[in-house]
Order: sequence, then structure tokens, then C-alpha cells
Amino acid sequence: MMDYQALAARGFAVAQNLIGPDDCRALAALWPEQGRFRSHVVMQRHGYGQGEYQYFAYPLPDPVERLRQALYPELARVANAWNEQLGRPHRFPPTLKGWLRQCHEGGQKRPTPLLLRYKAGDYNCLHRDLYGELVFPLQATVLLSQPERDFSGGEFMLVEQRPRMQSRGEVVPLAQGDAVIFAVNERPVQGSRGWHRTAMRHGVSSVRTGQRFTLGIIFHDAT
Repeated sequence: MMDYQALAARGFAVAQNLIGPDDCRALAALWPEQGRFRSHVVMQRHGYGQGEYQYFAYPLPDPVERLRQALYPELARVANAWNEQLGRPHRFPPTLKGWLRQCHEGGQKRPTPLLLRYKAGDYNCLHRDLYGELVFPLQATVLLSQPERDFSGGEFMLVEQRPRMQSRGEVVPLAQGDAVIFAVNERPVQGSRGWHRTAMRHGVSSVRTGQRFTLGIIFHDAT
């Protein structure tokens, strides 16, 4: 179960036990299967941090496709409420199929779900996953490895850049199979003068030991 009140109030929420341990290990084991992926990125080559990730190719692996389809409808309702609060006219369709049709018609056709691997010393700089003009405002990251058994360190981090205030950071503890749902770019916050936007960035702290795999589920496709 996901705490939608926390998602609205803080810009993120944790869904516990979203994927079972066997499925977590099976997804992590896809890493060497190059035919499953459309591209491979080494973070340090681009100044993103240190580590690696691979974007899945279409068709997505069944567990990834099912999860993307299942999460989207409720998150679309949250996204539409956020747009309403911020005075934006755009509304997201009720199904992922409808939203991806809009992405593809806009020239964003490349799949964005990805598998990330961090080894000891690796980290991910604070960033936002924006791949074109069309952006779905929420995404999910699922921890596939078991903390303190497979790796140590590597905490998921969020930083909220508040207008005219200092930034606020959050460390989000996750167990194997847990997902953190969070704002891709910005979220609405209610102030004394009504709703305003606050920017969000996410990253991963340095892994101290072992190896950490995560699944990233982004709902807009890329140009």
C-alpha cells in the first residue's frame, strides 16, 4: 500500500514489498543480457556520478511492463490533482497506453525504464529524469538488492529546493522490494498565498560495500 497523503504532503511515498525477493533477484540477473536493453550508460563519463545503468528496450520484460501499467492509473490521478493545484490545463489520460500515445505522437518513442548497478564507491549525483517536452511528474525506484547483505551505504536521497528558503534533504530508507514514488521535477506546495511550485532532485549516496541494483520506472518515453 502506498501512502498517497504522504505523497501529496512531502513529494514522495514508500510502497513496501512491491516486488518479492525472487522477482527482485530475477530482475537484477537481467543485467548481462544485452538484448534486453537499448543503451548502456557509464555515469562517470558524463559527470552523473559513478556507476552504470541500462535502459530497457521494448518490449519491456513482463514484470517491468506489469508494474508500469499497474502504477500509472493512480499516479495519473495524483498528477492531475497537482496540475490543477498549479493552474496547469493539461490532464493526463487514465491509462498508460493513452499517455504513451501522446509521448510517441510528440516524438518521444524510446523506453525509459532502466536497471541501475552500483558497486563500492559508486554514487548518483542529484538530478531529474527529463527526456523531452512531455514529462509525467511522478516516477518510481524499486530497490532490488538487500541492504546490509548485498551492500551497505547507497541511501536514496531527495532534495527539495524551496523558493526563498534553504533546501531540505531527505534520506529514504528502503528494504528489498520496496519502491519510493517521488516527484520527477517539481511538486505543488501550499503557502500563505496559495499553491506554488517547489523543485525536487534525487540521487544515491556512496555505496560503501557490495553491489546495489535498482529498477527505475519512468512513465514518459524519451526523444
